[in-house]
Order: sequence, then C-alpha cells, then structure tokens
Amino acid sequence: MADEAASTVITGRCYCGATKISATQVPQTIAYCHCTDCRRVTGAPVAAFAAFDETAVTFSPDEGRKVVANPGVMRTFCAICGSPLAGRYEYLPGQVYVAVGVLDQANELAPQLHAHDSQRLQWLHIDDDLERFPNTSRSRLTDAAASLGKRSRKASRNRA
Repeated sequence: MADEAASTVITGRCYCGATKISATQVPQTIAYCHCTDCRRVTGAPVAAFAAFDETAVTFSPDEGRKVVANPGVMRTFCAICGSPLAGRYEYLPGQVYVAVGVLDQANELAPQLHAHDSQRLQWLHIDDDLERFPNTSRSRLTDAAASLGKRSRKASRNRA
C-alpha cells in the first residue's frame, strides 16, 4: 500500500467524498468538450476531461453507477451524490476520461484543446490559443494515447 500511495500522481473525489480517485500517471491529454451530451452530463456550459490510460486510474470503492444513454459511451457517477466521475468511449479504447472538476490537482490540469467547438454556446467565450475542433477531436485524443504509450514502453525498456 505504501508503494501505491507513493506512486499516486493525481487524486480526486466526488462531491460527498464517497468515491475516491487516484491515478499513477499524468493525463494523456486534457480537453474542453462543448458537445450537448457533455454539457448535460456535467450541468455546465462546457465540460473538461482528463484522458488517462485506464490501467493507471483507480476508483474506490468502485466507479459508481454506470449509465449508457448513447451506444458506445458509458459514463459513471457517484452512487451516493451523483457527481459525474468518468466517461469511456468504445472509439477511444484503453482510455478513461475523468471530469477535471473532481480532481484535486484541477488547477494544474489546463485543457489543451477544444472538442465540438461548433456546439459551443454562443455566449461562452474562452479566450485562448488552443486548437479547436469543430466536431470530434478523436484523432488528436487517439494520437495522444498512442504517443504516451510509446513513451511508456520506451521508459520501461530503458529501466530494464
């Protein structure tokens, strides 16, 4: 257990504290999402998610209530308070997207891109120079996962 705690990089919890989150790696990427689904899930005008290798993230006691409202998309929520915790997408295998707002290090996890910018609320103006995808940013998210995977495999070989 001491080794596990020492290797934790990112931590978080739901609103009521019943569900704890820990990750042993930094996110592969962090993205704003302006799509209608993400706005409805979070109740916010824009969502922000950190993409992690799913093997690096632990939810305790578990990932909570699972909801599938759209084929290929599973979202999880704290079973007690209902806080949105994570999303998993069949088209982005091996990744879990954790809501940035539930992470203790949220202030250090600045988004790197805007997904579904064409669905952005017209009155919402975020003044940044981030890349904006009119629709899905799937290619960029997949590339980020692949790039991190290559770096992790290389680091593992170098340690061996």
